[in-house]
Amino acid sequence: MKKEKVSILNSQGLKLVGELEDTGSKDLCVLCHGFQSSKELPTFVSVSKALTESGFSTYRFDFTGNGESNGEFAYGNYWREAEDIRSVVNYWRYRGWRVISLIGHSKGGNAVLLYASKYKDVASIVNISGRFDLRRGIKGRLGGSKGVQKLKEDGVLDVYDRNGNFEFRVLKSDLDERLATDMHKACLAIPEHCSVLNVHGSADEIVPAEDVHEFGKRIRNNVVHVIDGADHNYKLQQQEIARLVADFVRSIPRPPLRASL
Repeated sequence: MKKEKVSILNSQGLKLVGELEDTGSKDLCVLCHGFQSSKELPTFVSVSKALTESGFSTYRFDFTGNGESNGEFAYGNYWREAEDIRSVVNYWRYRGWRVISLIGHSKGGNAVLLYASKYKDVASIVNISGRFDLRRGIKGRLGGSKGVQKLKEDGVLDVYDRNGNFEFRVLKSDLDERLATDMHKACLAIPEHCSVLNVHGSADEIVPAEDVHEFGKRIRNNVVHVIDGADHNYKLQQQEIARLVADFVRSIPRPPLRASL
């Protein structure tokens, strides 16, 4: 297997940096990380290994403003990340690869579902620990009710970690964008020919495990799987989540190979 760092320009001309694991197969799975994460997420390294052992090639990349990619980190911007995915899909398809699955963890799970709802051109989606109700989880990221109120009043909020180190800046427009992102509507728009695996850990401390069932109620062609005892990052279930994803992708019929768009 050949490993290669591949950079792709997004629609804004910013460089997205990723790692291609080329097994010789033109069947490619694209892996999309979550909030303040990167392509080096241990869960994705494990999933990529299981996929390549199953004969697929994989591409793990950093979204705009994350990891090694160019641009400024931004809170929210779910649709911007869906457009980053579009740039990645177009890049590989133009070069003769067949993108057979988009796999996202946490916020990346939301991004791959949004992509499928808009572009409707992938055979399978894997949503790992995505959040259904984006109105939830905001206070925990922004310093509680006081942080949210300050953001609404000042239009900007700097977020610091527990040690007082600056993490990121949030604009009120970022919060508004998140609140306007409608996962209910997106799920209903995903076509039936796209097979979706929704997976979640029962002990997820960041995103409520019940969210996975909300996705399952609305997506026409989907499977819901809850991994007992797993936390948000599947620290003790790396092999189980990797095997589950690889088995799902392997079960999906291959779409026709497209040499170009």
